[in-house]
Amino acid sequence: MPTSTTFTRRQILRTAGSAAAVAGLPALVSTPAFAGSAAFVHGVASGDPFPDGVLLWTRVTPTAEALPASGLGPDVTVRWEVSASPDFQRIVAKGAVATGAARDHTVKAVVSGLDADTVYWYRFSYGRAVSPIGRTRTAPAAGAAVGNLRFGVVSCANYQAGYFSAYRHLAQRGDLHAALHLGDYLYEYAPGQYQARDVLVRPHDPAVEMTTLAHYRLRHAQYKTDAELQALHAVVPFIVTWDDHEAANDAWSGGAENHTEGAEGLWSDRRAAAQQAYAEWMPVRFEPGGQLYRRFEFGSLASLSMLDLRSYRSQQASNQLDPAVDNASRTITGTAQMDWLLEGLKPTGPQWKLVGNPVMITPIRVPSTLSTEGLGAVQELLGGTTIDGVPYNVDQWDGYQADQHRVLRHLRDNGVKDTVFLTGDIHSGWACDLPADPPSYPFTGDSVATELVCTSVTSDNLDDILDVPPRTASLVVESAIKANNPHVKYLDFDSHGFSVLDITPAGVRMDWYVLADRTVRDSAATLSTSWQVAAGTNKVRPVEGITL
Repeated sequence: MPTSTTFTRRQILRTAGSAAAVAGLPALVSTPAFAGSAAFVHGVASGDPFPDGVLLWTRVTPTAEALPASGLGPDVTVRWEVSASPDFQRIVAKGAVATGAARDHTVKAVVSGLDADTVYWYRFSYGRAVSPIGRTRTAPAAGAAVGNLRFGVVSCANYQAGYFSAYRHLAQRGDLHAALHLGDYLYEYAPGQYQARDVLVRPHDPAVEMTTLAHYRLRHAQYKTDAELQALHAVVPFIVTWDDHEAANDAWSGGAENHTEGAEGLWSDRRAAAQQAYAEWMPVRFEPGGQLYRRFEFGSLASLSMLDLRSYRSQQASNQLDPAVDNASRTITGTAQMDWLLEGLKPTGPQWKLVGNPVMITPIRVPSTLSTEGLGAVQELLGGTTIDGVPYNVDQWDGYQADQHRVLRHLRDNGVKDTVFLTGDIHSGWACDLPADPPSYPFTGDSVATELVCTSVTSDNLDDILDVPPRTASLVVESAIKANNPHVKYLDFDSHGFSVLDITPAGVRMDWYVLADRTVRDSAATLSTSWQVAAGTNKVRPVEGITL
């Protein structure tokens, strides 16, 4: 039976207020709803901003026994308020939501009737307890002229491997319209299974691999008590999708690499449990059995299509020589999602077509000239297989070449400009041109889109796998990959951190920030590099004045 995270009264009150303090917001935790605990220990969050509204989230602890995954505690009603001013003197919307043990006492409120492109403040209350204040922002109106957008971009946050300093740095900026989380918001592993160079910085709770609904609920609850994650949730709306670790490593529609049928139950039961906990604990317009892929528009400047590349995909091929790799009957998106994606990638509509993409779409071939150790490390990082000494990643779009080619050729054949794939998953930073015909790229330079990949918040990079200092052995690997794939313009296999994406009519720019040490709670972050895509070019290039 898994154990739940427990807190003293002082710890809970400190956790409830710390996120607001980090974010520079007042902590409004009043007298708790019951003795010995606080009602809103898991913070507040908002997500999925539309021009006329946004989703609000929290979790209430109405009684001492109503801990996450306990199944205990009464059905209660939680009130919410949205204000046009931080002092709540201008309430513009309010309401109440019923919750209880059936949804783990989580609370979601979809607020509508708000003004477009406007900052709002919100809070929840239960009894005499008042939550920390959150700040959110609606999207610009459809078709409106928009001069700029700025998003924080993150992926792959393993609690066991370090502290979430990346979230703290983003929370302190004060200039973001939203945070894009591209997957692996949390990890399924038990303590000792996957952490920083085999150093367990912070052990997972429960102390087992997640397989049941109780496990997934407890793990979500643990992540939501992190002060730095709470801080970012409290100041900007999140736009999220999942990758594999929200359920199990290398998941596909009928199973996962990290799932043993029988010993760990039915995959359908495990996936249903993971999706239910995700629906309960994440600020996202998704409920169990629903559709996660969805599209946002930010005036005439940009659309953002968030993909779900786990729910409908065929099982991964055994290796890159497997005939299944380019079998047209296999899919990474599923038929309905592919049709929906291509419908959104067209010459008309918002200028920039941004795609929230959980795994890389850029075609990559890793040269066999690397050392055996280097090849093994790349294989482990990319999650691929090795053929004749060359690792390939069949878990990415490369393993589903019919779908990959269909997207890239659609962009080419329809003359679609300004498509940018925003990707996580592989714990490294990349800036790539996307050729529809990679073999001809060295001669023609033709590119139909671009891809910008953020690194991991904490999850292991290549230097961690090799157990060497950063920017040493990885440099050889990076140079070899870029030489073998001339459409890959930037690659950093070592850094942890976050990215900031700026979108204007003239171009898209991504800045990569790297942490000094993910295992240090107050780690500093520095700008590492910046790459941009000028409007109409479909090509990445370095920002002038930035040292690479």
